[in-house]
Amino acid sequence: MLTNETIRLVKQSAPLLAKVGPEITAKFYHNMFTEHPELRGVFNQSHQTSGSQPLALFSALAAYATYIDQPDVLNDAILRINHKHVSLGISPAQYNIVGHHLINTLKTELKEQFTHEVEQAWISAYQFLADLFITAEHGLYQHALQQVGGWQGTRDFYIDEVVNHTPNIKSFYLSPCDGKAIPKFKAGQFVSVFLPASAQTTSQIRQYSLSAAPNCKYFRISVKSDGLVSQYLHTLKAGDTVKLTPPAGDFTAKETNRPKIYISAGVGITPMLSMLAVHSQTTPDIEAYFLHANKMFEDLGFLGEINELGKGIKQFSVTNWLESKEHNALPGFMDISAVAASLPCAHGEFYLCGPLSFMAAIKAQLLRAGVSPSRIYYEVFGPHENLPSS
Repeated sequence: MLTNETIRLVKQSAPLLAKVGPEITAKFYHNMFTEHPELRGVFNQSHQTSGSQPLALFSALAAYATYIDQPDVLNDAILRINHKHVSLGISPAQYNIVGHHLINTLKTELKEQFTHEVEQAWISAYQFLADLFITAEHGLYQHALQQVGGWQGTRDFYIDEVVNHTPNIKSFYLSPCDGKAIPKFKAGQFVSVFLPASAQTTSQIRQYSLSAAPNCKYFRISVKSDGLVSQYLHTLKAGDTVKLTPPAGDFTAKETNRPKIYISAGVGITPMLSMLAVHSQTTPDIEAYFLHANKMFEDLGFLGEINELGKGIKQFSVTNWLESKEHNALPGFMDISAVAASLPCAHGEFYLCGPLSFMAAIKAQLLRAGVSPSRIYYEVFGPHENLPSS
């Protein structure tokens, strides 16, 4: 357990972090990658370049320093990070590397303000948090390994079929090369795909939501071609193989009798497809609403699948927004007020996935419509960030 003195010193140093800002975490990553280039593949390098990864780590550090005496405040964020770490295959040894470089960077950048006592407090606080993460992730690793069809680490899958849905989104049906069973995941979860190293790049890892209901024979991922790994996947064909980690993620539909409202933009539709499929199969008497935003009609490549799944649900509706003002869709960006009167805002559960700016805007609209923040759930592609509370 952390001592009161450790807690006091860490909380006291929170304003020091605010003064230096995300630049301190950018320097941490630079130092760590210089000494351990093998870790570049674990961290999305485009997020490093854009600054979103250093910003996310800085925000996490600041939050930990602020709430070190109220850890329950951070439970949801920690659980989400645990799942991301498991999907990346993070090991206890890597926590030691991160801790070493993090403390050294704080010491170098904060200089005389980072006294020996503050340094020791941060070492204790980091080790305490690392132990919590390692223990929680060990449990997730064991669960993935011990369930029927489960495994730990990577497993080879071959591509059964590739389906083109839109000009830039393809679905890949993936079956295990060993012919053995695969686990029954929860709708909304994802798998990690490993891009092998090449002369141009180190090995890279990306998460992709599973976009169909759990099936004992295959996984399906639906991928937009807009990044290094995604573009690589778009070059593959039936018969090619990929390496996957077991399904992970805490963005899953709650097993309640509340109406479900699935809200997405762009390729954020993928976990919603899985949730809707399970909803149709298992709880057809619970009403469902599907709200989606995209640029033009040709981007609505899953519309037929959505309508087909909706046929099995007693009360179901689909509303699309298109920037291009075409087809039978509402024009422009998604505006919840246009449909709020028909939604169960007082008691429904709202699931969001899409660009961060989209989800922040929709959450604000839902709050104005009277939806409780406790009934708004969301998934973030890339570094975890919390949506504004208002």
